[in-house]
Amino acid sequence: MIKYTPQDFKSNQEVKWCPGCGDHAILASVQRAMPEICDALNYTKERFVFVSGIGCSSRFPYYMNTYGFHGIHGRASAIATGVKVANPTLTVWQITGDGDALAIGGNHFIHAIRRNIDINIILFNNQIYGLTKGQYSPTSNLGMVTKTSPFGTVEHPFNPGALVLGARGTFFARSLDVELKLTSEIMVEMAKHDGTAVTEMLVNCVIFNDKTHSNITDKETREDKTIVLRHGEPMIFGKNRDKGLMLDGMRLKVVKIGENGVTEKDLLVHDAEIDNPGLHSMLIDMKYPEYPVALGVIRRVKDKTYDDNVRDQVIEVRAKAKIKNVDELLRSGATWEVK
Repeated sequence: MIKYTPQDFKSNQEVKWCPGCGDHAILASVQRAMPEICDALNYTKERFVFVSGIGCSSRFPYYMNTYGFHGIHGRASAIATGVKVANPTLTVWQITGDGDALAIGGNHFIHAIRRNIDINIILFNNQIYGLTKGQYSPTSNLGMVTKTSPFGTVEHPFNPGALVLGARGTFFARSLDVELKLTSEIMVEMAKHDGTAVTEMLVNCVIFNDKTHSNITDKETREDKTIVLRHGEPMIFGKNRDKGLMLDGMRLKVVKIGENGVTEKDLLVHDAEIDNPGLHSMLIDMKYPEYPVALGVIRRVKDKTYDDNVRDQVIEVRAKAKIKNVDELLRSGATWEVK
C-alpha cells in the first residue's frame, strides 16, 4: 500500500485565485484529506477524478494532481454522473459554486441527489457570482445590492441543505473555509459514504462579497455562533462549552448548561443516521443570532445508490436473457443465407 502525503495531490499549476480568497483554504483541506482517504479505503490516487463546471471554484481540478475534467457552466453534475456510471471504481468529486450548481445547473444538481449516485459534491457558497464580477446568485441574501440588483435583490435565497433534503439526499454537511481541520474531517466522511454526499462550504469572496459570512467566522466569537455536530455526541457549543440545544415542543431551543436545572443529559444527542429528516431540517435551517449555525455532518443515512441499481438490473436482465451476445442476436429469428 502506497503511503501518500498532501504534497502528492498538489499539481504543478500556479494557483490563480485572488489573495485572501477562501478557495485556497478549501483546496488545502481537500489535499490534506486525500492521504487519509487513501489509508482508510485502500485507494491509490489514480482512482480520484475531480470534475467542475464554470466559476472561480471550478479551477479546482487544475490544482489537484489527479484525473480531472473542467466542464461547462452548470453541467458538472451531469459529467460527474457519466464518469461514475461508466467506471464505478472511480471516486468522483464534483467541485461547484452556488451559481454553477443552483442556477443553470440546478436541475442536474437535484437529480444527481435524487438518484443517489455515488459522487461527492463540494458546493462553494460565497453568495455571489465572483468570476463574472459580482452579480447576485441564488444564495444571495434578500435585499443584497450587487451589479445586477442595484436597489437590492427582491429574490429569496436558496438554502442548499434544504434542497438536498427535498431531493431525498442521504448526506449533507456544512463547513467554513476557515475551519481547515473540520473540512478535512468532513471530506473523509464524504469519501466513506455510499451515495451522493454534498458539503456546503461557506466561503469568502474577498473582492466582490467580502466578509459575507463574517458574522460567524470571526475567530474570537466563532465558537459561540456555530455548533459542530458529530454523530452520537450531545449538541454542545460555545467558547466555554456551556451552551446546548434542546427541543421545546416542535422547535429547537438554545439553553445554558447549569441554568434552570439544565444538565448535559438534557441536551439533544446528534443522530446523523436517523432516516426521518425532520430534525436534520431544523438543524440546517438554524441561523445566527437566534441559533448557532450548524457545521459538521448533519445527515448521513444509507440507501441504495443509482450505481447499485444499474449493476443489479444488468445482472438480472442478463440472467434471464435468451440472447447472450450480439452474434446470437444477429442469428436469431428468421434468417436467410444469400448466395
